Amino acid sequence: MVYFLGVDLGTSAVKCILVDETGSVLDSQSAAYPLLQPHPGWAEQHPEDWWQATIQAIRLLMEQTSVSSSDVAGIGFSGQMHGSVFLDSKQEVIRPALLWCDQRTAEQCAAIEAAVGKDELGRLTGNRSLTGFTAPKLLWLRQHEPQYYARLRHLLLPKDYVRLRLTGELGMDMADASGTLLLDVARRRWSQTVAERLSIPMEWLPPLFESGQVAGRLQPEAARLTGLAAGTPVVAGGGDQACGAVGVGVVRQGIASVALGTSGVVFVHDDAYQVDEAYRLHSFCHGVPGKWHRMGVMLAAGGSLQWWKNHFAHEELERAQQEGLDVYELLTSLAETAPLGSEGLLFLPYLTGERTPHPDPKARGAFIGLNLRHGKAHLTRAVLEGITFGLRDSLELMKESGIEIKELRVNGGGAKSAFWRQLIADIFGIPVVTVNSTEGPAYGAAIMAASGVLGKDIIDICDAWIKEVDRTQPRLELYENYEAYYQIFRSLYGTLQTSFHKLSDLAQ
Repeated sequence: MVYFLGVDLGTSAVKCILVDETGSVLDSQSAAYPLLQPHPGWAEQHPEDWWQATIQAIRLLMEQTSVSSSDVAGIGFSGQMHGSVFLDSKQEVIRPALLWCDQRTAEQCAAIEAAVGKDELGRLTGNRSLTGFTAPKLLWLRQHEPQYYARLRHLLLPKDYVRLRLTGELGMDMADASGTLLLDVARRRWSQTVAERLSIPMEWLPPLFESGQVAGRLQPEAARLTGLAAGTPVVAGGGDQACGAVGVGVVRQGIASVALGTSGVVFVHDDAYQVDEAYRLHSFCHGVPGKWHRMGVMLAAGGSLQWWKNHFAHEELERAQQEGLDVYELLTSLAETAPLGSEGLLFLPYLTGERTPHPDPKARGAFIGLNLRHGKAHLTRAVLEGITFGLRDSLELMKESGIEIKELRVNGGGAKSAFWRQLIADIFGIPVVTVNSTEGPAYGAAIMAASGVLGKDIIDICDAWIKEVDRTQPRLELYENYEAYYQIFRSLYGTLQTSFHKLSDLAQ
């Protein structure tokens, strides 16, 4: 029996899983690291913390499973996207990495669109310039920390830095590179046009790989630290969204996924490169070689429910603690007691601004339609319905672009709730499926490792390893009832945008 190691370098912790050649997960181990916020809106981490946490999680995984290091046939990587790791000529870290959630680069985003041209940038990279992406961080460093910029010789993304420490090899995969604003996404190569207009040396950008390609082998020192065998193949892997989609089998046209984490992501496979003309959706390379995907991102999906839980669910939190229950199950059970549409109550889930379809950091949350009849059950249901309406916005953009979606695969913490799965099916009007793989992006990374080592197509491995567990059918009459609420929801951002911006400015 051979095994594959999947490593997912998240924003708060690294997760490592060991999967056998049939796709069964033996064990999972995690190790956390801190998030640094030196100023409001800034988000940084020390790459050394990622490395030490990865060593810790892999060693613990190997100890707990008692698998021989020689039986680990390959390692695959998933990771938080867009973060900028700045290295000098000796491949040593210059300063803490700027993360995907860092918001300091609005000025640089405008400068990029001015230098490249919004339409040209969108045509080449599939995206507008947004604060989360990598290239704006590079320009910020040049403008605000020239002493560090002068030392810069290599640019990597978070997971690629950890892979560098394991293998000694620089590299980046197509899927993750799509979020740098420096990749020609259609041609799957670095864009010389964008790099030249931004005065970024091409030699700073690492070699590119497809996700399942072997990008290096484990060095002796890294093997000693992790407990793995020197020479173990390490594949390029992918960004967490591409890996998460592969991990639930979204590898064919007509299948989409919804990731219900802190943020919410609607992800659809594309056989060809296509761009939303208004750039409301992201167009990236997929983790499946030669394929692409489009993606809509909601910043506060599960984050909105978490906010509601933390501030307004004190009774449920106390009961969950006393009885050993899941507080989110208590909240969804409470929501189920309220009627469809929460008796005329809507919730806008823009608690941290929004990304799709409204790229607006000043968008704000709101309850609309409150009256004296509304209680906690109504408000809880309105939060869940509002999150789901917001996710449907991305689906509608995909449908407008001609993509037919026949099946929706849900994953993440919110997918555990049967009530929420039914809510999604009823609001989207599409069957909602759960599958046997529940380890998220780490599982996709393990699939990529198996593909690279065994020489098998990623799609074939997904077909063999991933099986349907549950299918929730939409109820047509409820879909029609929700339609009226959804159309009102869609209109509210435009109505309230000016007020959101004024309130945001007043709160500064």
